[in-house]
Amino acid sequence: MSAAERVMLKPGDTIGILGGGQLGRMLALAAARLGLKCQVFSPDPDSPAFDVVQYATCAEYADVEALERFATDVDVITYEFENIPSSVATILEARRPVRPNCRILETTQDRLIEKDFVTSLGIPTAPYRAVSSAAELHDAVADLGRPAVLKTRRFGYDGKGQAMIRPGDDLAAIWDNLDTRAAILEGFVPFEREISVIATRGADGQVVSFDVTENDHRNHILKVSRAPAAIADDVAARARAIAETIANALGYVGTLAVEMFVAPSDDGLQVLVNEIAPRVHNSGHWTLDGASVSQFEQHIRAIAGWPLAPAVRHGSVTMTNLIGDEVHDFPRWLTVPGATVHLYGKREARPGRKMGHVTVVTGGPAPTQS
Repeated sequence: MSAAERVMLKPGDTIGILGGGQLGRMLALAAARLGLKCQVFSPDPDSPAFDVVQYATCAEYADVEALERFATDVDVITYEFENIPSSVATILEARRPVRPNCRILETTQDRLIEKDFVTSLGIPTAPYRAVSSAAELHDAVADLGRPAVLKTRRFGYDGKGQAMIRPGDDLAAIWDNLDTRAAILEGFVPFEREISVIATRGADGQVVSFDVTENDHRNHILKVSRAPAAIADDVAARARAIAETIANALGYVGTLAVEMFVAPSDDGLQVLVNEIAPRVHNSGHWTLDGASVSQFEQHIRAIAGWPLAPAVRHGSVTMTNLIGDEVHDFPRWLTVPGATVHLYGKREARPGRKMGHVTVVTGGPAPTQS
């Protein structure tokens, strides 16, 4: 990154955030603590991030005039989710610095491009094949075997846009139900556990990683994260090294998450990359209360051009998502020693919707590897 491209905000400057969900809300709160303002752009008038900022733009992403006004009002732009149209990032990047940049979005918005990028770095993933028709799906399944996972190449999260393929399943029906012309088939990984690494890279190239997090999913939605993960030190070191390699190869500025599998192999345990999330991530929510700096503050520091903080974990940490109607039971968490409740301000508790989370910290402080 050239000196001309670097950003160095000062207190009182404004960060533009694309997306008004809970991640945008927590980014804005982290920025406010550092004396920085935020303006949120979202097409949803009920966006929970609107509640914590003074200025908001409620408009469609296709509204070029609104985007241009938004860019004029801010000093740097970031995003809370990666599925914004790439044309939006291109329009904005012509007017203000966008961190992380458009090239990173282009890589991570497409699962096939992302997998090709990761494997080009010599980092292992599940075996995969591109699929664009029912006939190609049949050939790919014959190659990779069953079970396997069929995913749309774009716009999938929390289990959306994917289907498990098991012995005896009707491949033509599965292809029709997925309703896409661009997919990727991934061989099923008999993993021992799912982990993630939350890492932040500054504009100067410094990378700071939090402890490896172990994640439990229910119905394809993250339910519980625990830090540190119950893995050997050498496995944790490999996971952190993978995240750092990816961040550096992308020329990343900000916080990202790398989701991985720990799986048995002939040589012991291997670490395979599942997906990259070019943003703050649900599995890093534990850092809000369980570390000396949160993933959100680290992201704000990075995109502002400020120094990153050392990451020190405060004991053993468990983060539990409150999904759907579970949010109505939040009062019981208020009496749990060491627990902190975070509610996102969403009006309707729909099934599968993340409404809040609870962090529980036990034990004494422990240094985080970086």
